[in-house]
Amino acid sequence: MPDRAVRTILYDATGSIVEAGIRMWVRLAGRPVTKTEAPWLRSPMGPGGRIGTSLYSTIAEQEGLQFHTPTDSGLVEDFDSLRSAAFDPGFVRHEIRSFYQHTAQYRFEVWSEAGILSRLFLWFLVTFVSRRMDQLNFPVSSLEMAEGMTSEISVLVDPSSGQRVYTCWLRRFALSGRVLYAGLYSTEKPGAYPYPCVKVSFPLPYGSSTVFLRPEAQADGSLKLISSGSRFGDPGFYRMVQSDSGKWYVRYLRTLKELFHVFIDSQGTLRADHTVRFLGLRILRLHYRIDRAAPDIGPVFETADATQKPGRTIGTP
Repeated sequence: MPDRAVRTILYDATGSIVEAGIRMWVRLAGRPVTKTEAPWLRSPMGPGGRIGTSLYSTIAEQEGLQFHTPTDSGLVEDFDSLRSAAFDPGFVRHEIRSFYQHTAQYRFEVWSEAGILSRLFLWFLVTFVSRRMDQLNFPVSSLEMAEGMTSEISVLVDPSSGQRVYTCWLRRFALSGRVLYAGLYSTEKPGAYPYPCVKVSFPLPYGSSTVFLRPEAQADGSLKLISSGSRFGDPGFYRMVQSDSGKWYVRYLRTLKELFHVFIDSQGTLRADHTVRFLGLRILRLHYRIDRAAPDIGPVFETADATQKPGRTIGTP
C-alpha cells in the first residue's frame, strides 16, 4: 500500500477516535438535559462528518427557514435588545453599536497569537479534528492569516412571521478556503442568568459548541463580551451532544473562557481583541482591525477621524 494511502488511513482513524472520544467524554461528564427544561440551549446540531460551507442551507431546509443575504445585516439585529439592569447600550460608542448592527458593511484585517505551550495542543486539535469537519479551524500560526480572512453575513428568517431566527457569520481563510468559524448568532438569556447575552452556536458533528457572552460597557465607551460563569445556566461555554429527539448531553466548561474587547484606538480606528483561555492559560488571541467597506449606512465615525481613508483591507463581505 502506498505511503500516502497509509498516512490518509492513519489520519482519518486518529481524527475519528478523537472526535468519538470528545463526544463520549461529554456524555459521561456532562448532564442529560431535556429540551423543554433548557430551551435557551437550543441550537442546530451538525450532521456527522463535514460541516463546511453548506451548513446554513442545511439548517434552512431542516427548520423550514428562508435564507437571505442583506447587504447591511448585523450580528445583532438591534443592539438595544441587550439592554438590562446590568448593561446600558447607551454607554457604548456609536461606532461599535453600528458595527454590531451592520456587520456586513465591514472588512477585517486579522493577526493571531498562540502561546508556545498551546501551539502543540492547537495543532493537534486543528489537524485531526477541525480540518476533517471544516469548522473551528483556529489559526495555529500567524502565517495562516497572511492572505487574510473573508467574511460573509446572512440571515435565516421564519417565513410565517418574518422574524430573524439566526444571524449567520461565515469566516474563511482567503487562501485555502477553510472555514475558520461558521457560527449562528442571536440574543438569549441563559437559564440562571436574568439578563440577555450574545449567544453564538457552532454546529459540530452530532452536536454543537454554544457560547453565551455577557455584555459589559467600559468607561471609555468600549465594549467587552465575556463568557465567564461559575455554574450551569451562567454565561460561558457549553459543549453539547445530541442524544435523541427530546434530550441533549451538555457539559458546561467553567475553565474555558473567552473575552472580546471592541474599542476605538488612539488613531480613531475600530479594533477588537479576542482572547481564549483554558485552565488559566491563554490559548489563542486574535487581533482585528475593522474598516467600514460601504458608505451607505450613515455616519459610523463621530470624530474628526471620519475622513481617514481605510488602510489595507482583507476579505469582502
